[in-house]
Amino acid sequence: MHGTDDEWLAERSRVIGDRIRAERDRQHITQERLYLGAGISRDVLQRIEGGRHNPTLYTLLRIARVLDVPLADLVR
Repeated sequence: MHGTDDEWLAERSRVIGDRIRAERDRQHITQERLYLGAGISRDVLQRIEGGRHNPTLYTLLRIARVLDVPLADLVR
């Protein structure tokens, strides 16, 4: 294993955030539409997309629902 567990987790958070942002951009969905639809704050969405937040499973499921994609597509 390379790096520490914390480094690995931080990298995975960045990858998940990048996937959420990429899917949102691909669908031309604004941050506002996504955070309001998912029932989270703008700040939380920005931190998730930036890989600086540890979202709950429920939050990720809400985001996946608004984006109309399987959760697995965001966390694979």
